[in-house]
Amino acid sequence: MSSPQALLEQHPNRPLLSKTLHDLGIEWLCYEHPPLYTCDEADALGLKRDGTRIKNLFLRDNYGRAHFLLLTHAENQVDLKSLSRQLNLSRLGFASSERLMRYLKVKPGCVSGLSLFNDENRSVELWIDHALWCDAELWQCHPFDNHLTWVLKKADLVRFWTHLGYEPKLIELPTF
Repeated sequence: MSSPQALLEQHPNRPLLSKTLHDLGIEWLCYEHPPLYTCDEADALGLKRDGTRIKNLFLRDNYGRAHFLLLTHAENQVDLKSLSRQLNLSRLGFASSERLMRYLKVKPGCVSGLSLFNDENRSVELWIDHALWCDAELWQCHPFDNHLTWVLKKADLVRFWTHLGYEPKLIELPTF
């Protein structure tokens, strides 16, 4: 059950997200916690939640014409310069908070694989770290708000992404 404070801060699309997941027969575990903006903040709180913690990086190419949501293990430090070369893309960088709001309609710290629900024009490409794909069956996701964590099965997330028209691209990530 959500607290009155959480209800006041609810993202306007979360009820529709819940309905869509329900209509697809997808169930999830829900955890409520203080707002978390980074994986390090979650570590500091010592939160105990089921599933695999995920780092969600919203990236853009050097020209700002292509956007990517990259999902990887929370502890990974991704080498974006090497990844750019590996994928033959102009220099990858972090997209601004303005771009995050424009494309995925979430604030920094609230992005997850569920945020693709808000990408009305399907402008963002979904990239998933191959190691994460192979290692994790339960995935922690923010449902547009960083004071909640929903834990979903990987197979259910794939069904959700397919429903939205996304096909995850698995990538061998260069890390530091």
